[in-house]
Amino acid sequence: MVIKTRNWALPAAVLAPALLATGCVSTPGAPAAEPTVAPSPAPSVARARVCAKPPAGPAKAPAGAVTVDPSVVGDLAAKTRSNPANTTFWLRPGKHRLERDRYSQVIPKKGNRYLGAPGAVLDGGKVNQYAFGGTARDVTLRYLTVQGFVAPQNEGVVNHDSADGWVIEHTTIQHNSGAGLMAGARQRVRASCLRGNGQYGMNAYKAGGPLRGLVVEGNEIVANNTDDWERRKPGCGCTGGVKFWAVNGADVRGNWVHDNRGSGLWADTNNNDFRIEDNVLEANDGAALIYETSYNAVIRKNTIRRNNWVEGRRYADRDDSFPVGTVYLSESGGEPRIRARTDRIEIYRNVLENNWNGITLWENADRFCNSPANTSSGDCTLLVRRPGRCARPAIATAPLYADCRWKTQRVDIHGNRFVLDKSVVDCTVKCDRMAVLANYGTYPDWSPYHGERVAEAITREQRNRWHDNVYVGPWKFVAHDPSRTLDSGQWQGTPYQQDAGSTFDPRTGG
Repeated sequence: MVIKTRNWALPAAVLAPALLATGCVSTPGAPAAEPTVAPSPAPSVARARVCAKPPAGPAKAPAGAVTVDPSVVGDLAAKTRSNPANTTFWLRPGKHRLERDRYSQVIPKKGNRYLGAPGAVLDGGKVNQYAFGGTARDVTLRYLTVQGFVAPQNEGVVNHDSADGWVIEHTTIQHNSGAGLMAGARQRVRASCLRGNGQYGMNAYKAGGPLRGLVVEGNEIVANNTDDWERRKPGCGCTGGVKFWAVNGADVRGNWVHDNRGSGLWADTNNNDFRIEDNVLEANDGAALIYETSYNAVIRKNTIRRNNWVEGRRYADRDDSFPVGTVYLSESGGEPRIRARTDRIEIYRNVLENNWNGITLWENADRFCNSPANTSSGDCTLLVRRPGRCARPAIATAPLYADCRWKTQRVDIHGNRFVLDKSVVDCTVKCDRMAVLANYGTYPDWSPYHGERVAEAITREQRNRWHDNVYVGPWKFVAHDPSRTLDSGQWQGTPYQQDAGSTFDPRTGG
C-alpha cells in the first residue's frame, strides 16, 4: 500500500458528558444570532460504551450450527474448510488457537457466520498474522473477541483481504499489530470494540476498489496506534482510530472515538459522500477529524472535546505558527460534479469544547496532480481521468488549471458552538484559532499556482463560509496565511466578512 501523508510544510515566512449553557454576548455592531443548542453527548457515549461490558453471545449452539472446540488447535480453520458456504459456526467458551504458522488463518466461505459463546476468544498468540482472510462475500462475525495477532504495517487482522459485504457486530478486536480490521464494500461495523491495536482500529482500504457503502455505527474506537507509527516513520500519515482511503459513501455515526494516539477519524485521498454524525470524539492525541484531498461531506451533531492536546502542544513548543486544527480540512471541499448526497462540505450543530484550536481549512499550493509535492503519490483528483494531462503547458489553462488541484471550497460552517477555557487546555498561545489559509506557492518550477493565488482563492473566492456560530472564550482567527491573526471584529469585517450572525463572548466559561 502506498502511504499517503498530509503536508504541513510552509515556507519560511474525564469522560463525563456535559451540556454547556448557551448565553453569549454579541460583538458590538454584529447581528444577533439565535442561540445554538448543543446536542447532548450522553446518548452517543452510552450507545457506544461497549468495550467494558460487551454483550454476551449465545450460551448454546444455534440450531444447525457447527460447534468449534477451543481444545483442538486449528479447529476453526479446519471446520471452515470442511463445511459448505452459508454455514454457521459457534465457538465454545475459551481460547481458540490457529496452527502455529504465521500465515495460518481462517478462510471463510460465502455467507459464513461466526458466533462466539460468552468468553470465546480467537487468539493469535503473537504468532499468526491474520485471523480471517480471503475474498468470500457476506461473512458475519458476532460476539467474538479477536486478539494477539501480528499483522504487518498497513495490513489488517479481520477481513484481511477487504472482502465485500462483511458484517462485524458485538465483536471485540483488540491488542493486535497493524489494523484490527480492514474494510470492503458494503461492510457494516456495529456495536463493536476496536481497542489497543498497533496501528489502526480499522483501515478502510481496498486495493483496486471500489469501496462503497461503508457503515461504522455505535462502536467504541479507543487507544489505537499503540506502536506509535508516526514516531517510528515520521510523516507516514499512517495512524489513528480509523483511516479511510478512497471510500465512496460512508455513514459514520454514533461512535465513541477516544484516546487514540494520533487522529481519531482520518479520511485521506479521494473519499466522497461521508456523513459523520452523532459521534463523540474526545481526548485523541491529534485531530478529532481530518478530511484530506476528499469531497462532499456532512459533519453534524458531533461532540468534540479535549482533542489535539499532544500534537498541538508539540507544534507550539517548537514555535510552529501553523494552526493545527481539531477538525482539519486539507484540500477538501464540495464538488457538484462528483455525485453524492451533498455538493458541499457542511459542518453544523457540533459542539467543540476545550480542544487545541478549532476548525482549520487549508490548501497546500504546491500539492496537485503530478506535482512532486503531492504526498498522495500516484493519485490525481477525481475530475481528471488521465493524470498525465496535468503538466505544462496544458495545466495552466482551463479546465485543467482548476481540475488538477484538490480544492478546499464550498465549506459551510454554521450553527456550531465553540468553547475554549485555556486553563483547562493548559495553554497560553496557539491553541485558540480558527483558520482558512494556504502557503505561498513555490514548487515545482512549472506549477501555475505560484505566489498567493491559492491563498487568495481559499480565503475569498471558493465559497468557504462561517456563519451563525456561538463562540465562548478568547478565540482568534487566521486568514490567508499564518501571519494574519485577526480578532473577531476583523474576521467579521472587510475583506473577510466571516461569521455573520455569530455571537462572541470572550470570557472563559460555558
